[in-house]
Amino acid sequence: MKIVVRSLAVIVVVLMIIGAAMVFSASGTFSASKTDSIYTMFQSHIWKVLIAVGAMILFSLIPYKHYRDYSKIAMVIVIFILILTFFFAPEIKGAKRWIDLGFLQFQPSSLAKFVLLTHLAVLIEKKGEHIQDFKNGLFYLLVWIGLVAFLVMLQPNVSTSLIIVMLSFILLFVGGARIKHLASIMFTGIVSAGSVMMLFSHSRERIFDFVKGFTKGGEINIQVLQAKIGLGSGGLFGVGIGQSRQSDFFLPEAYGDFIFSIVGEEIGFIGTVLVLFAYLSIFLIGLIVAKKAKDKFGQLLAFAFSVNIVLSAFINAAVVTGLFPTTGITLPFISFGGTSIILFAISVGIIINIGIENQKRKDITLVRVNDQTV
Repeated sequence: MKIVVRSLAVIVVVLMIIGAAMVFSASGTFSASKTDSIYTMFQSHIWKVLIAVGAMILFSLIPYKHYRDYSKIAMVIVIFILILTFFFAPEIKGAKRWIDLGFLQFQPSSLAKFVLLTHLAVLIEKKGEHIQDFKNGLFYLLVWIGLVAFLVMLQPNVSTSLIIVMLSFILLFVGGARIKHLASIMFTGIVSAGSVMMLFSHSRERIFDFVKGFTKGGEINIQVLQAKIGLGSGGLFGVGIGQSRQSDFFLPEAYGDFIFSIVGEEIGFIGTVLVLFAYLSIFLIGLIVAKKAKDKFGQLLAFAFSVNIVLSAFINAAVVTGLFPTTGITLPFISFGGTSIILFAISVGIIINIGIENQKRKDITLVRVNDQTV
């Protein structure tokens, strides 16, 4: 298990290093145009990476069992923050999603997803077999999911809201909820979500552009077109780190949600495959840790966080390649940003701690067995 969790830490650190290089390349021209220095955004990103690494180490040392006692309090605080965001956050591009802390732009929806998955793991363990009973078990969990998803959707942030619901239902299914309950709720939810998405102009336009891209054979939008050009121009081995052309104002916000295009352009098809394989490895390691965990809470927590990472990565890649409508989902550990990279790093730290804590239990058990044998 020690080798497994060490491998996880190494993979994440390598992804952060790749991300730092990509952010420097993707943000240099934009940063120079805004601040007369190509290093401004890169320096900001490096500070966040260092904080993320420190957070990963810190949370790998905190026994994960403590989160049982504080998950409900954390959930109430997060809901309160989401409500405050709706009223007091500045409006950026028609949405109120960010709280500016000065040194860091904080996105409450990302924290809400993290805390909700933790609280659901606690509740699923507590409910036990009652999770199969809709009125006495499942309904209580659905209230939390629905409340968080609704508040995030109001920002509006429809894509994140849908991902929160998707992750929550995956966790409920793994936790033992009945398929017929989840299927009926999902059908109702999809119809409702589709209706809500039509109410918001930005999400409605993205969906229409996505549908037109398939029906008329065009591109979804200029951003996806330029992203595909970047991916294609990288070829097999890429044009080289720092040699991106798309980052010179051809691809809007190349350092953020569309940085996967820069990855493909600079390190090529082989590089992008290795990056995606790294995310898949994180997921597989998370499954190993979950399987070895001795308690259901640890199992669900490791599973939920590893699924969150791999799902976010592949959704981001699907958006950049035009397979999904444009969303605001970042590429874990690589995209420029603060909230995302720090929370993903904390998730990995918790997975590592689950692996370490259960290895300690195994070692103690072996010592006791050996003592009795002697």
